[in-house]
Amino acid sequence: MGYTIAEKIISAHIVSGEMKPGQDVGLKIDQTLTQDATGTMAYLEFEAMGVPRVKTEKSVAYIDHNTLQTGFENADDHRFIQSVCKKHGIYFSRPGNGICHQVHLERFGKPGKTLIGSDSHTPTGGGIGMLAMGAGGLDVAVAMGGGAYYITMPKMVRVNLTGSLNPWVSAKDVILEVLRIMTVKGGVGKIIEYGGEGVKTLSVPERATITNMGAELGATTSIFPADEITREFLKAQGREEDYTEIKADDDARYDEVLNIDLSSLKPMAACPHMPDNIKTIESLAGGAVDQVCIGSCTNSSYLDLMRVATILKGKTVHPDVSLSIAPGSKQVYNMLALNGALGDLIASGARILESACGPCIGMGQSPNSKGISLRTFNRNFLGRSGTADAEIYLVSPETAAASALTGVFTDPTTLGAKVDIPLPEKFLINDNMVIDPAPSHEMDSVEILRGPNIKPFPTTSPLEKTIDATVALKVDDNITTDHIMPAGAKILPLRSNIPAISQYCFTVCDKDFPQRAKELGSSIIVGGANYGQGSSREHAALAPLYLGVKAVLVKSFARIHKSNLINAGILPLTFENESDYDGISLGDKITMPDVADVIAQGGKVTIVNETTGKKIIAECELTDRTRDIILAGGLLNYTKLNGR
Repeated sequence: MGYTIAEKIISAHIVSGEMKPGQDVGLKIDQTLTQDATGTMAYLEFEAMGVPRVKTEKSVAYIDHNTLQTGFENADDHRFIQSVCKKHGIYFSRPGNGICHQVHLERFGKPGKTLIGSDSHTPTGGGIGMLAMGAGGLDVAVAMGGGAYYITMPKMVRVNLTGSLNPWVSAKDVILEVLRIMTVKGGVGKIIEYGGEGVKTLSVPERATITNMGAELGATTSIFPADEITREFLKAQGREEDYTEIKADDDARYDEVLNIDLSSLKPMAACPHMPDNIKTIESLAGGAVDQVCIGSCTNSSYLDLMRVATILKGKTVHPDVSLSIAPGSKQVYNMLALNGALGDLIASGARILESACGPCIGMGQSPNSKGISLRTFNRNFLGRSGTADAEIYLVSPETAAASALTGVFTDPTTLGAKVDIPLPEKFLINDNMVIDPAPSHEMDSVEILRGPNIKPFPTTSPLEKTIDATVALKVDDNITTDHIMPAGAKILPLRSNIPAISQYCFTVCDKDFPQRAKELGSSIIVGGANYGQGSSREHAALAPLYLGVKAVLVKSFARIHKSNLINAGILPLTFENESDYDGISLGDKITMPDVADVIAQGGKVTIVNETTGKKIIAECELTDRTRDIILAGGLLNYTKLNGR
């Protein structure tokens, strides 16, 4: 039996376990990336491990999230990260160089390599045939120190693409169709692999759009083959030597197969407030639009923005619409400036933002009250834009640009004949915004620069023999990491200060939760299905840890968040019988007798509800390794005890 693309890369990097679904597999990691919202904590964790220099082939720290500097905090974090990079062998991408995933795709990603990043959209690298996965900051720190990255061996899903996209239908519409079919829970425990004749019609930037937003499926990652189109992209980036062909064997076996005819797709939108709430633009046509934002790691490539410039050229943005555009990288920004397209964007009335995440992570451009905002981003969770009652729609750049001109939802297929925009034979290459680390013989003299907002990693302790706690919060299905640990311009600067940022934990759901949890001292959270979907931010585990949360009891978990809970030493429990969810309430007193022994033996956890007198049976699905991590009180403790 042959291998899938993902299986080939896994088999070449496996250091422990077997490629059998459900088994714990340890992988050697070739490359890592961090961004500044998660990077400070990741590097504090790396320092705590005591490894003098990273052991990966390439590790890069990007400054792209916390670039809105309204106080000293973000600037201090950037300075800290830059000094850590210089000392420990990490490349530093300066503010303004671009969004981590866009820049990494352009300048550093290599087919057939493994990449983990402290950002959930790291699977963007799958667009050039990398096994690229989002992870918690502590997992990235361990990988930088030479340790393996562990995943549960996923199932393999083949998405067979046939035909080709019609004019003004885009790669964004492809992934929206996959989300419509599979939903935000449909990819959990799976790798999504694209194949078929239709793949040859998609450029690398288009493939990267699809793998980027595959994160919203809950998938471990998404991946395309590395083929002649990949080689041409790398050649245009001056990196043809990085090309390696990688494709699935003809007799590779898949657990699921999904067929999509590209020629049948229409422009679509993900409607509020979830990426799988899909409707056609045709069905929404005519509805008023207040704001349009174009950019993010999903849709800020040269190809995307050239198409936008083509639509806007010689026209003016509707007077009732605010249009902002953020190029994904300095390379894109500079090329638009040199070929005149930037002038066309500016002349149309667009507001040009810096090459950063910006509005996608809630850093500026919050819509007006009850505003209708069309965004080319990947998430439209409630409140993520910074305006609690805004209605956020996720659309393609073509739909966004057309709608910005008319002031209403506009199907771009009404624009007429599509202008063909080929990728350049040679991109503008200037890596002057990437700072190399210090040579080995100079590293000892490098001083780490710490600001007053940078606080240490929260202390953890081994799993208690018996847990006595109170239900501090009960929430529903599809709780995202934006619910647990909100982003935005007010909160993101506190990412390196867990005591301070914990005061915002779950305030989207219950403004009294932080104070209640802290006063209780020992508590648990009860939730529904797909708990923790969304970002890789480990702060969604570290803040509850600081507030005294001992366990999270839910119907099901999202992959990265469950891993982050384990890394923090918080018990991830699931109801054996989901109907028991209804029998536990906020404020109930619970006991988990002899829980440490039960976990050590791999048994099911008995939860006694002292308030009602009822017993609940919970499962705690752990591998041998993650069981030891929980017993040790988290990954940092485990690493110190056992080495990497």
